[in-house]
Parts: sequence; structure tokens; C-alpha cells
Amino acid sequence: MSVVKVSEAATALPRAWSSRVLGRVGTAAVKVLRMDELPVEEERHAEPEALLVLDGTLELTVNGEAVTVGPGEMYVVAADTAHAVRPGSSGTLVIVEAEAEAGAGAEAEADRPRDR
Repeated sequence: MSVVKVSEAATALPRAWSSRVLGRVGTAAVKVLRMDELPVEEERHAEPEALLVLDGTLELTVNGEAVTVGPGEMYVVAADTAHAVRPGSSGTLVIVEAEAEAGAGAEAEADRPRDR
């Protein structure tokens, strides 16, 4: 694999909150996306995910509590934890997201386009 210019990959995305898989490590996908000040609805995942802010700020609500993640900081959301993006988040975000256990549901999830 060659060197990936993460900031360039984020800039090339067609819109904010759409992600691009940069590579895979084991069963985890390493994704990049641009944040654009707009909120993202609450969600939960069967597996934990790591959120690494390259530049800007990620404003989260995790289990009802406000969490701010700044440049160079990472937050790991535990599996089955309710989390949402609050208004004001902007910059470049890298997400490391493990895929659910193999099975029909996991395959369907892997094939579904995602906006995060």
C-alpha cells in the first residue's frame, strides 16, 4: 500500500459527513470524512469505534453528556453506546470502525452506503 494523504482524501469527498475507506486493519475499516458544523443524529454500533480529530473540533453527546474532541485527540465510543454529533463540529475526522461479526446482517451492513 502507498502513503495516503488523509487531508487530500477528505477534501476530495463529494460532501461533508460522507466517508471514504482509506484502508483496512484486520476487520476494522479506517475512514476519513469532513465535518461541516451540522449535527448528526444519535446512533449506536454493535462494535466500538475510534474517532480521531486531525484538525478542527468534534462536538459529541455520549450517553447524554457533552464531549469535545480537539485536534490530535481521539475518543473511543464503546459498543452499543448512544452518541450523536452536536452542531459546531468541523474539520477532518478519521474513524476506525470494526465490522460486526460475520453473518448475513454484517454483510448487509457492509454493503450499505453510509454517511459516517
